[in-house]
This record gives sequence, structure tokens and C-alpha cells, in this order.
Amino acid sequence: MAHRRIFHVDLDAFFVAVERALDPTLEGVPVVVGGEAGSRGVVTCASYEARTYGLHAGMPLKTAQRLCPHAIYLSGKYAHYLEVSRRFHAILGEYTPWMEPLGMDEAYMDMTGFESLYGAPADVARTIKERIRRELRVTASVGIASARVTAKVASDYGKPDGLVEVPPGQDAAFLAPLPVRDVPGIGEKVEGALKQRLGIATVAELAAVDPLTLRRIFGVYGDQLHRWATGQGEDSVASEMAAAKSISRSTTFAEDSRDRGFILSTLRYLGERVAAALRHEEKRAGCVTATVRYADFHTISRSRRVKQPVESDEAIFRLGTSLLEEPLKDHRAVRLIGIGVSELVSGEQLPLMTDEPERQESLADALDAVRRKYGYTALQTGRTFQLRGAFPSDERGYILKTPSLSR
Repeated sequence: MAHRRIFHVDLDAFFVAVERALDPTLEGVPVVVGGEAGSRGVVTCASYEARTYGLHAGMPLKTAQRLCPHAIYLSGKYAHYLEVSRRFHAILGEYTPWMEPLGMDEAYMDMTGFESLYGAPADVARTIKERIRRELRVTASVGIASARVTAKVASDYGKPDGLVEVPPGQDAAFLAPLPVRDVPGIGEKVEGALKQRLGIATVAELAAVDPLTLRRIFGVYGDQLHRWATGQGEDSVASEMAAAKSISRSTTFAEDSRDRGFILSTLRYLGERVAAALRHEEKRAGCVTATVRYADFHTISRSRRVKQPVESDEAIFRLGTSLLEEPLKDHRAVRLIGIGVSELVSGEQLPLMTDEPERQESLADALDAVRRKYGYTALQTGRTFQLRGAFPSDERGYILKTPSLSR
């Protein structure tokens, strides 16, 4: 029986790498993607040069500027990132039908039993890395192991541009000397609980604990902790078609806003981008989620499931607006707005009593075609047209200062 061989492929400092592919003068200097220096919002991606100054994803941009004022700060070219991500996943999908994307810049691959086609796992990993470098002009790190969690740790261990293979049967030995925080799924709170209650600091110490003790403290999560520590984590990899779970877009405003019209216009634009991505993947959504974050960072996120999955701009915006009707009534200053869809399904729309959904979807398809040919801002709704003075734009659409996005 073939030894299980799971790959974790992770693009190195992905957003920065794409920016450098577009502008080679950025090579070798600290680069931060996320927004202008000192502006609101957070670091989305920091180059390895910037990380030596303590910068990391999620850090406020004002803090980043204080730590590394000489870095180059970029708002980001998100349409380019999405295109490179699509091509990245397409490359991986050529080697195995069991490829599971994890966001834009990483994926698991089950390469078990493919030696007769591609040779040794490390050899095909080198081939994949070289294709990514040549075709996408970015670098990737690859971890190979018998379990997903070990493969993920191995790819992180080799960054940047690394290749680490854990021999079959050696997952536990590879993980043993590492601090427990290096294991994906173990966050700061669990790390603290392990240290305070059991005196555990390393994976080897965690593996030595009786599973019943872990279950008594952490419930069923304790069983998962023991499996991870002993190199017996989940090893199944979902197919690419089963992997897409959600699509979302959000933005942090350059200044807090109480302008309900501006807020809803921005929500409309974000909803249109979500809907366009949804149609591009030939999917419909069974659930819509809208999020608002106030100036005091209090955040409200509400979701609504629909009986009939949707894909049109109008349906997604209408649902998003209804979800935020109450939260926006008191005219509190808003810092962030966002909208997303989940419970994605493929297939044709079921017949309805009215032809309105079909009409809306036909209109959306026509809009997509025009925008692909002439640029996104060539054709807009009344609401998004109102954003002209608020955000700069190019052929790809409005350029939001501090956007974030999932698939």
C-alpha cells in the first residue's frame, strides 16, 4: 500500500510577490501591502525584509510605519492577485484531482500513488515550484508529509522558497521539538491553557499527555490536539470543486462616515464584486452576510439564508441592505463595511413563479460582458456612480484604500 503523501503548497509573501512581478524595482526592499503609510487599516502582507522590523499581517499601518518608516507602502492590486491565484490553483490541479485551495495563496494536494506518473514526491514538488516561478514569477514553499497538519508545518519551516519532506512514519518525530504554537489550529489561548494547566511547551510534551486528560480539559477538541501532536491529523484532501466555501469583500474607510448614502453605495459596489466573482465560478449562494464596524470597533455581522440560491447583484445587495437596516439606523460613525456569500452551490436556477430573478441574472450577465470588454467603470449603477469622487478608479474598478477579500 502506498504511503500517504500530502503536499501543502504556499506562495511566499504572495501579495508582495505579485507586486514585485509587476514592478521589479521593489525587489530587495521592505514592502508592505495594505494601504498608504500611516493610514487607517492594517498590514495585509509584509515582505520578508519588512518582517525583520517586526511587521506582520494584521498590524495597524500606523504601527508598521513607526517600526519601518522607510518601507514602500502599497494599497494593492487585488484584481491581479485574484488572477495569479486562479492560475496558481490551475497549475496544481494539473497534477492531481485532489487539490484543495485554502484561500488565494495556498492549497493542499494529495499526491499519494502518483510516483509512477511523476517520480518521487520531492521531484514533482520541485517541478511544481519551478512552474510557479517561471509562469507566475512568484516563489512557493512546499511541505510534504503523511498528514495535513505536518505538511503545513513543513512548508512554513522551509520558507521562503523551501521544500521540506517529512519521511513516511516520521510526522511525530518532526513535530516533537517544536513549540505547540507552531501547530496550525493551536492559538494563543490554547497555548496558554496548555502551559498553565499542564506545563506543556513543546509538541513532544503534548503528545505524551494521556488523551483522557486532554479531553477532560478541552472536551472533544482534546482528541484533536492529541492527533495533531502525534502526527495523526486529518489526511484527506477535498477535490477542488468541493473546496470553495465563501466569497466576501470589505473595506475600511479612510475616515469614519455617518453618510448613509455613501455607506450603502460602497456596500453596493462590494456586493457587485462579490456577485461577479460568484458568477465567474458558476455558483450561487444560499446565504448572504453583511458586516458593519463602528468607529469604536464594535462590530455587527448578520447573515440570512435564502430558500432560492442567488447570484445577481440586485439580490445580494438587497439582502445585504436588509441585514444592516437596523444597525445603520442610529447614524453612528462607521469604520468598515463588508458583504459576503456562503453555502455555495452549482447548477441551474430552479423555476420560479416570477421571471424577475431570471431578468436580474440576464442583466448581470450583460453587465459582466460589457465590463470585461470596456472596463468595470464603463457601466455603473446609480449608486456606484456616486462613488466617483470618493475613490480613484482604473479599468478594473474603484481602488479602495484598505480592502480585504476572500475567494
